[in-house]
Amino acid sequence: MSEISFDGRVAIVTGAGGGLGRTYALEMARRGAQVVVNDLGGSVDGQGGDDSAAQKVVDEIKAAGGEATPNYDSVSTPEGGENIVKTALDAYGKVDIVINNAGILRDKSFAKLEWQDLDAVLDVHLKGAFYVSQPAFKAMKDNGYGRFIFTASNAGVFGNFGQTNYGAAKMGLVGLSNVIAIEGAKAGILSNVVCPVAATRMTMELLGDAASALEPELVTPLVTYLASEACTFTHEVFSAAGGRYARIFVGLAPGWYGGKGHVPTVEDVADNIDKIEDQTGYIVPTSIADELGALLPILS
Repeated sequence: MSEISFDGRVAIVTGAGGGLGRTYALEMARRGAQVVVNDLGGSVDGQGGDDSAAQKVVDEIKAAGGEATPNYDSVSTPEGGENIVKTALDAYGKVDIVINNAGILRDKSFAKLEWQDLDAVLDVHLKGAFYVSQPAFKAMKDNGYGRFIFTASNAGVFGNFGQTNYGAAKMGLVGLSNVIAIEGAKAGILSNVVCPVAATRMTMELLGDAASALEPELVTPLVTYLASEACTFTHEVFSAAGGRYARIFVGLAPGWYGGKGHVPTVEDVADNIDKIEDQTGYIVPTSIADELGALLPILS
């Protein structure tokens, strides 16, 4: 396969002042993309701000011969999202790629979770992705091309103690990406999700001894591929950890059906729960139409 290039492409990477986002910005710029490096420069829990984080990455890119523009807005407001996209449009005239990577952590067990910690995490991870992606989606539709990558987490897909707010926000991104994939298909807009496991300032304490094998750069190849013209699929979710890449999917099994005209009771459910739980013969739906397509033949 020929080398993947981003010549002529414009990419926005949120939360690109360090960690995973920095590696994405550097790699795409190295491959020819013009990159908007967005980072508020706040703390892990979302406090404060510092322009130097984004500027340092822009300086790195320029020192290596690439092209980049900094942006210091927070993704957590509609105005911030609009301005991030406006930065790309003003500097480079279009938006081809959005990597929604910005994030914060406010971990607490569910019983101790405070509502301000829920709001803060939803504002950055979930609402922030909405605020950046909608204006970018409009610009992409006008150009007939686009690539979205949403950064979810195994804490949302699989669950993790102490991360109800984070997990809920991250799983929400899977739903957001799935619908964008459907709505963007006719305009050449693809949308996929990555669930990275990497040692960053947000995860060092969580990963412990495993951190040394989970460098952020080991996630970068998959994200770079998903952002490229070489990627032709959409509506998918991937795990990326330590150089291992794997698809994650939601499957729908055949289940149990009592027959036409039969009104099931709770006892029917109890008697057939093994069939309901059986994973044999599952499909992987790409929309609710796929579920209806599997359901209608047995109901008719």
